[in-house]
Amino acid sequence: MKRYKNITAVIFMLCAMTLTSCKKSFLEVIPKQEIVAVTYDDYNKLMNGSNFYMLGGGGIGMWQAAALMGDEVSAEAYAYNLPNSAYPAARSLFQWEDDVFPLNDPPNDYSSPSKPAFLSTFLSNMYTLNKIINEVKNAQGGTDQQKLQLQSEAQAERAFTNIQLVNYFTRPYNAATAATDPGFPVIKTADITVKTFSRGTVQQSYDFIISDLTGAIPNLPVQSVFQTRVSRAAAEAMLGKVYLFMGKYSDALVQFNKAFTDMAAMKTPPALYNYNQTLAPGGSFLPVDATNGPNSPFTNSTDVTESLWSVFTYAGPYGGNQFPTDFLTIPAKTINLFSANDWRKMFYTNLESDRSTVIPGGRLRRNNLKYIRIGVELPDLLLLKAEAEARTGELASAIADVTTLRNNRIPPAEAAVPASAQADATSLVKFIIEERVREFAVEGHHWFDMRRLSTDPIYSGLPAAQHLLYQDATNSTIYTLKPERLTLRLPPAYINQNPGMVNNP
Repeated sequence: MKRYKNITAVIFMLCAMTLTSCKKSFLEVIPKQEIVAVTYDDYNKLMNGSNFYMLGGGGIGMWQAAALMGDEVSAEAYAYNLPNSAYPAARSLFQWEDDVFPLNDPPNDYSSPSKPAFLSTFLSNMYTLNKIINEVKNAQGGTDQQKLQLQSEAQAERAFTNIQLVNYFTRPYNAATAATDPGFPVIKTADITVKTFSRGTVQQSYDFIISDLTGAIPNLPVQSVFQTRVSRAAAEAMLGKVYLFMGKYSDALVQFNKAFTDMAAMKTPPALYNYNQTLAPGGSFLPVDATNGPNSPFTNSTDVTESLWSVFTYAGPYGGNQFPTDFLTIPAKTINLFSANDWRKMFYTNLESDRSTVIPGGRLRRNNLKYIRIGVELPDLLLLKAEAEARTGELASAIADVTTLRNNRIPPAEAAVPASAQADATSLVKFIIEERVREFAVEGHHWFDMRRLSTDPIYSGLPAAQHLLYQDATNSTIYTLKPERLTLRLPPAYINQNPGMVNNP
């Protein structure tokens, strides 16, 4: 325990240095001391760190930026125009502005949007993961198999981290341009002396992610000790999602099928909540709290019932997180996707945050969302697998998977996939994407779907996405998404520290 306390103390110093230092390399979080780990047990405890399953701690929203940019949401002027210093960055994201991260800010001001906390956190985690990957095989104690498994867990976690980074800071994957589109720097070492980083290409970024996952999968356990640690099925699901985002649907389906096979071999696999029971009278999600809505996994970071691999991030009311989402609502176009008795509508309220004023125009505010589940979740996996099946001609299997989810979210009389959606593969894919909005609205997932669908022929020729900022029931300001802003520009603070690094247009 003494050594573990030393490790924890050093990590605390790392975090403190991240918060206060201003002259750093691209990593921004590279410490002047190194993490002290000697034994296998030391490295294993590093992998257990809460920084890997509660990203950003309990108050920094790692997907707040994504939630603000999805086109399934709208904004309400009463909250949008609050003068709090954090709100300009949130407004910039909602408006899809070119320069979300300002050029200048006070020295050492970590709270400034120019040093986004979600990027700093991912890079900090990357440093620790690289330490584990590169050093654990030489650690004292532990068997060779234990060390190999731990190294593989860190590789899968590094792949997950890079998946987030490429989906914020590189162009959506396009096979025709991936070999020349700027990627995100491939960082393989925890070397405090490295000061220059090359972006490489999008293809190289994805190749690195795939290499990490394919290398890790054979050495991962079927059943992890905790659901906050990566299992084989979770890594297979992640690899399937990467292939799906690349448009490699057959490869994706192979991995999704493997994930479900390995889940079936688990002693404690994830299971869907049945909202027909949990939200019905006497259900476990009731009573509905006036402030936080129904009790659910979204309000409880320890609820991993639906989690194959549990990773959470804060999504609640503004309390220090850089990009507040308090002003978000869902407009009519999103509300109309829900059937009349879809239980998921109980996660929304028609009242403003004062809990007494009715939101004009019939829009709804999600009030049960304190934590977003961003690891590998069973609802996400079911819909991703269904999409891969639909795109490869396995329509009956796709319909069955979507129906499995819907039977647990909607009264059985309304749960069947409409006949119009079953007509052909294209119709079914579009219905599955709509189901993803119903399941994940305001959580940020749709932003990543928007990115990948921007290169999908099924969705070509559609009008540009828009955000509406409502002043009252009907009057609104419209913001239109430019194709370039499907990719965030890298913060100037990082570009300035790396002369020669090309920013996104």
